[in-house]
Amino acid sequence: MFDWSFVQRYAPFFVKGMEMTLFISIIGIILALVVGLICAGVELARVPVARQIVRVYIEISRNTPLLVQLYFLFFGLPKLGIVWSAETCAIVGLGFLGGSYMAEAMRAGLQAVPEVQRETAYVLGFTPMQSLTRVMLPQAVSGAIPGIVANVIFLFKESSVVSAIALADVMYMAKDLIGMYYSTYESLAVLVVSYLIVLLPISLIGTWLERRFDYARR
Repeated sequence: MFDWSFVQRYAPFFVKGMEMTLFISIIGIILALVVGLICAGVELARVPVARQIVRVYIEISRNTPLLVQLYFLFFGLPKLGIVWSAETCAIVGLGFLGGSYMAEAMRAGLQAVPEVQRETAYVLGFTPMQSLTRVMLPQAVSGAIPGIVANVIFLFKESSVVSAIALADVMYMAKDLIGMYYSTYESLAVLVVSYLIVLLPISLIGTWLERRFDYARR
């Protein structure tokens, strides 16, 4: 039998865990967006050395699991004299992983802008940065939105891994309660509902944004 009294009793623990999940996810996603935009701009501008560095970063980031990255930040950096809190490691890890995916999504959107737009901007005397921010980005947004929204959802789900470094997120709370009370079904049910409450609105907003920008483009 499903124990509803357990859910009522320990719901505040899940709420507290979801607050931590939202905190690290939101800041990590913002960091990923900033990193992604910088990397996409560097690749598009074809800056010789910086472009190679960006490509190496993207390959390393996308081809290593977030769990390994978190272990390196939380357990490896202290060996080098750098000690970060679990929250900082989680945010940096999400930003590091997400930055590469955001960079690819933004680069695809920017490359979809016709070459004549870039050439016209240069002829009018725009600097590369002005061309990027004032001409290309507004047009690239519609093409990049589906990838960005998918990456936001991906990063939010990936945040469940941070419980491995003893960060009290919603996944950590669920595993802790399962370990103490063996209420597996109840804990997992609340965990699923917790993620759905956050991710479904993001998905719906993303769908609305795609249609909105498609309509504007037409």
